[in-house]
Amino acid sequence: METIGTLWLYLAFFGIVAVMLIIDFLGFKQKQGQDVKIKTAAYWSLAWVSIATLFGGGLWLYLQQTAGVTVANTKVMEYFAGYLLEKSLAIDNVFVWLMIFAAFAIPPALQRKLLLYGVLGAIVLRTIFIFIGAWFVQEFSWILYIFGAFLVYTGFKFLKGQDDDPNIEDMAILKWLRKHMRITPTLEGDKFFVRQNGMLWATPLFLVLILVEASDVIFAVDSIPAIFAVTTDPFIVLTANLMAILGLRAMFFLLSGAASKMHYLPYGLGLILVFIGFKMLMLDVFHMPIWISLGFIIITLTVTALLSIRHSKKYNETTL
Repeated sequence: METIGTLWLYLAFFGIVAVMLIIDFLGFKQKQGQDVKIKTAAYWSLAWVSIATLFGGGLWLYLQQTAGVTVANTKVMEYFAGYLLEKSLAIDNVFVWLMIFAAFAIPPALQRKLLLYGVLGAIVLRTIFIFIGAWFVQEFSWILYIFGAFLVYTGFKFLKGQDDDPNIEDMAILKWLRKHMRITPTLEGDKFFVRQNGMLWATPLFLVLILVEASDVIFAVDSIPAIFAVTTDPFIVLTANLMAILGLRAMFFLLSGAASKMHYLPYGLGLILVFIGFKMLMLDVFHMPIWISLGFIIITLTVTALLSIRHSKKYNETTL
């Protein structure tokens, strides 16, 4: 499979990821018992977007010197298109996390810890899934058509909307865990496991951690095929995906007050997925330039945001 990724590029990228995780762990925190302020979350979200943008600029400079301007332009546009796609799809994941935390009454002080583990798990799982997906695409190119059909189906589900809010208690994994594990009735501070009467018990916090990781696996089923429609270069897929994931904690606290205000987001995501799916299905008929995909994603997300703001004002909702 054609890729710009070299061993040194991968090592450099994972080094950047490690540094960013350390910065996130040490810098983005709140005092015990205090909520994360919207202003703080906004500054950190802006910082993560800026870092992702700088990475794209650095990648362009490197490719411009080693592979030429044409390759640099194409690959960097693929990176930004993939980043925007993954970032927009991640918003839906954030709303699921909000629902999980609300169902288990997880206080903000514990949410930050859970999200840190969630992001770490997502990085590992997404990396594995991406390399598996890249291998399948290389060995069985026809799988792209399956990806395309699946994205069209998923996109229409978004456009159709959901009649009822999903119920956490109906999740099969939660039922299985409760059936096969000893679980304390209440939270035990920030502990995932405790010993009671000489026996090891899991706490509800451990259940929430499993649900957070499981939700990312579910959303990866949508997002990873989607980004393979933008580019089949594993390095671009990986970098765009992980850069989008790294800012999830800040984005979670930024959007926590706006979960019900982004009224048209599911429709925007559905339209993007249908577009990307049809692009995959038309691979042998028409090769769509990457700038069209990038432009469509930007325009759709912008219109979705403007319509959601208008809807919020119309019904006297506060945005944040």
